[in-house]
Amino acid sequence: MNLVTQRVSLPAFGYHGYMSSAKRVVVATSNPGKIRDLIGAAAAHEIEIATLTGFSQLPSVVEDGATFDANAKKKAEHYSKYAEGELVLADDSGLEVDALRGAPGVRSARFATDETGAPDDAPNSDDEANNARLLRELAGVPDEFRTARFVCVIAVARNGHTLATFHGKAEGIILHQPRGDKGFGYDPLFFFPQINKTFAEIDATEKAAFSHRGAAFRQFLDWADHLREQHPHKMV
Repeated sequence: MNLVTQRVSLPAFGYHGYMSSAKRVVVATSNPGKIRDLIGAAAAHEIEIATLTGFSQLPSVVEDGATFDANAKKKAEHYSKYAEGELVLADDSGLEVDALRGAPGVRSARFATDETGAPDDAPNSDDEANNARLLRELAGVPDEFRTARFVCVIAVARNGHTLATFHGKAEGIILHQPRGDKGFGYDPLFFFPQINKTFAEIDATEKAAFSHRGAAFRQFLDWADHLREQHPHKMV
């Protein structure tokens, strides 16, 4: 098994336990935006984010599940088979817009592509195209009805079997035009009232304190820490 590790050397803020001693999390993604988010979430715990070498050459997963849970589990189980004995994390995430009855939801990465009737195994549409379609769909919708949330489900698996799932949400409003250049996906359009900024106007470490992915990842850390407390002499 080959791993590529990315480490953020920032001081820990009082977190102790299994992940503090293991120092590494293997994640099944090559999406640079997701990797930045996870590095930001891991930074306060001095955790390394490791990705499988040659991830893009591994057999891919068709994300055809009806829920974020289903897709996250499918990816984690599939890719954990290529990292024997390791805890492997995979996430599925997306944007739910109330005025669009929860769309794009699990189709968030393919929102623009879906307009063409492309099959599920077609490449994802790019961020610009997805954001453009979102703005078209919300044209004329007033601010008070532009409520939305980011949703993330992280699944952790080992040797092809899901061990647990973790859920995070972030509630916000869809703007009429993008702001910021630090995020990815729908971040430039997602205004988070608590900080009076979009997710694209803050760096990955700050974003992790508020984001859906950061919330789910912290739940994973708590879970791993709890297991370590129960089994102090055994790797989880």
